[in-house]
Amino acid sequence: MSQRRPATAPASPPPPDSADTRLIARLHGGLPLTDRPFADVAAGLGIDEETLLERLRELLADGTLSRFGPLYQIERAGGCFVLAALAVPEPRFDAVTQQVNAHPEVAHNYRREHALNMWFVVAAESADAASAVLARIAAETGLPVLALPKEREYHVELRLPIDAPVRHAATPAPRRATLGEPPAMTALNASDRALIAATQGGLPLVARPYEAVGAMLGVPGETVRARLAQMLEEGLVRRIGAVPNHYRLGFSANGMTVWDVDDARIDALGVRVGALAGVSHCYRRPRRLPDWPYNLFAMVHGRSRAEVERQARAIAQLLGAACRRSDILYSTAILKKTGLRLVD
Repeated sequence: MSQRRPATAPASPPPPDSADTRLIARLHGGLPLTDRPFADVAAGLGIDEETLLERLRELLADGTLSRFGPLYQIERAGGCFVLAALAVPEPRFDAVTQQVNAHPEVAHNYRREHALNMWFVVAAESADAASAVLARIAAETGLPVLALPKEREYHVELRLPIDAPVRHAATPAPRRATLGEPPAMTALNASDRALIAATQGGLPLVARPYEAVGAMLGVPGETVRARLAQMLEEGLVRRIGAVPNHYRLGFSANGMTVWDVDDARIDALGVRVGALAGVSHCYRRPRRLPDWPYNLFAMVHGRSRAEVERQARAIAQLLGAACRRSDILYSTAILKKTGLRLVD
């Protein structure tokens, strides 16, 4: 049931047609926790269940969708996401890419235009486990690792420039922590770990996906649906649905904007930056002086670099005198993109 495909370099292919765009928008918002969820969604789109399933398979195969299934927020279970960077000599870039990507804890890896030219995310079940992975990468590559754990999340989600998705009544809205509120912790038991392991690569694209997962785990599909509903309520699952490839949606220019913001004002300003259109991710991370003075990160997506730069100017205007300096690191290749993988 794996939906993993080789990473691809950013390109500017034709965007999905209107029917695919409508389908992506609907499934971006959430798959219902019903016995035959694809049939329920298909009915609302005016198509049949098998047509929807076949189109989903095609969108995954051609890279329009990165994956389809639950998006886990492992921090709600005490886990840790760490953004890290390497300055890789060009002659070694391909070899180092293989070394970094070989670690299952590396969920994403991008090449960016900067002296620090490789940026990857380690997703692990604890801060200690993440640190151990980073130490192994440093030892294997012989390169110093710049580690930037997430300190505060302001926004996570690519806003699609299409019709707003409709959340099915059977899918509870995930619980969101308010600013300043620590994430509620959820203890994972053996059944939870088995469920995450079975779905972290994506849901089976079959008529009864929750029954299929239950069959793998030896439990009824109703049990799978009930636990996923709890995980949504707890925030351990952000949503269950489509993860679009923003390049294939026409967003061929993607810049990680970084800002040196007054510590006393960053939280209030970070929320406002995260609310801007075109910002898909916005976090507070630690500075690493003297080489890395930036503490606010905002991923900005546009159809051209000029559009990204316009959005960066809007962020700069919003931050005003609270920001001392900034930079834009453009993505030039996707080296890996798999999402969370629990490791035994």
